[in-house]
Amino acid sequence: MHAGRGHNTGMRVAIVTESFPPEVNGVAHSVLRTAEHLVRRGHRPLVVTPAPARGAQCPSRSFGSGAEGERIPVVHIPSMPLPGYPQVRIALPSRQLTAALAGHRPDIVHLASPFVLGARGMQVAARLKVPAVAVYQTDLAGYAHAYRAGRGLGEAAAWRRIRAVHRAAARTLAPSTPAAQDLTAHGVPRVQLWPRGVDSVRFHPRHRDEALHRALAPGGEVLVGYVGRLAPEKRVDLLAAASALPGVRVVVVGDGPSAPGLRASMPGAVFLGRRTGEELARCFATLDVFVHTGPLETFCQTIQEAMASGVPVIGPAAGGPLDLVAHHRTGLLVPPRDGAAVARAVAALAAEPARRAAYGQAGRSEVTARTWEAVGDLLLRHYAEVLAEHGGLPASLPPVVGAAPAEPVVPVLPSELPEELPEELSA
Repeated sequence: MHAGRGHNTGMRVAIVTESFPPEVNGVAHSVLRTAEHLVRRGHRPLVVTPAPARGAQCPSRSFGSGAEGERIPVVHIPSMPLPGYPQVRIALPSRQLTAALAGHRPDIVHLASPFVLGARGMQVAARLKVPAVAVYQTDLAGYAHAYRAGRGLGEAAAWRRIRAVHRAAARTLAPSTPAAQDLTAHGVPRVQLWPRGVDSVRFHPRHRDEALHRALAPGGEVLVGYVGRLAPEKRVDLLAAASALPGVRVVVVGDGPSAPGLRASMPGAVFLGRRTGEELARCFATLDVFVHTGPLETFCQTIQEAMASGVPVIGPAAGGPLDLVAHHRTGLLVPPRDGAAVARAVAALAAEPARRAAYGQAGRSEVTARTWEAVGDLLLRHYAEVLAEHGGLPASLPPVVGAAPAEPVVPVLPSELPEELPEELSA
């Protein structure tokens, strides 16, 4: 930590992230929220991220406004598209990273989903003798398996990279209990929980739009939706059987490389493409059931957004959804990678409007206290503890109120769903 600073300047935090807006994903969104919270609490963040593709709309050197109009600086590192998935940018080796971190003189380095740029950020932090917090957000080993990545980057190689980065960090923050358990089982030390917040004002049942529902389901069908990236690891193809159910209309919100194949396999589904802002909130609240099919989610932010919108949820009994979905209370958990089980769960909820309403109300109650402010303050507690372990605290670090570390929970696997469809939906 740098000494001699005044009492009102707060911490200098360098956030090195593999993804940032204009990209739309959980990593980019949580980094944006983190940087904004740091400014609100009187700290000085710097964001370092791969440069977006040419022509992408993004702030070039700063974004947002904090107290007294302060803007948050952003350094874009030269990048290239990920082979086979050009929407993802990979940072190229560059001296800009070292220059940016050294110039910012951080008290702490925050590595968001570290892999390529984050691994280099860890090395620079070590050279500068600055403690780093590594935030685990992406199941890279699972992705390597799903994509059968070439050049030797299989599941085992991905775990070797993950271990190398996270073992060098002063602390690793996992978003869910299953993710923390996975990291610990693979030899990552000093793992603690740091979940994600949800904006329960933006995502709210009052945004339900009956006119939109009629437009999407003109026959009065039960509206079953997925929101997110359309990519192989998300397994949106598992909705095909549910899409074929009578009385059910599947709506898909999002875009990605899997879109053409999904349109072909689900001809009865409605594909809305990417939606943001108020339009996205309206889409969420207008659903009757939300389904997430991805088995590799370390958290699953869209499940929280659906719950905040008062919508019952169906998710895989794997990863982050195990922490988020209370089986038979806020939704249903199904065996991962099982399209028939997804269809049975959809059929069960489609047949029972009262059950859907009860699950939706319980889900809303479950998440309203999970504000980004509370989650941001918990992150500040993690920073403070790491800095205390490495020689001191910034004088102006605000106290964290009511943000005790999350207690580990034992995941509850789903009970067996009925093998047959309800009579109402089996015709």
